[in-house]
Amino acid sequence: MTTCEHIEELSQAGELLYRNARYDAEYAIDQRGVSDLVEGGRIPVLHMGQVAGASAIGAFPIRWAKVLLWCPQAVTEERCKGRGDKDVDVRLKVWHETRQDLLDHAGEPWPLVIETHRLTPAQAARNINGALTVGTLPEVRNIRKLVG
Repeated sequence: MTTCEHIEELSQAGELLYRNARYDAEYAIDQRGVSDLVEGGRIPVLHMGQVAGASAIGAFPIRWAKVLLWCPQAVTEERCKGRGDKDVDVRLKVWHETRQDLLDHAGEPWPLVIETHRLTPAQAARNINGALTVGTLPEVRNIRKLVG
């Protein structure tokens, strides 16, 4: 956790891999934070909801497994309500924005696409590990079919 001012300082210094604003909050991925994870022997897992962010982190010099996680709107709504989110309407708006972002970048290659409503978290983790292990190559997916 940090402040908007600190994020701006990092941005001005060229230290950010990616930055965005959503849910009335600022989010940023800084190079030092990712470096600290890697140097500490940990595997960075970054969650972002924009294709631009998934592409931007490629500037950091490690082998990434870029994974597209997706579920239908009804599943998103059910999950939001199930965990007690107070801003379900906002989250559904973001679901639509993400869908449009994917459609706008339908030619973006992805090594792995996981439909989270079809797999358990453990199965998804195994698929991601498998993609890393064998070095699954990115390929253009049928995004229109995926997102409906």
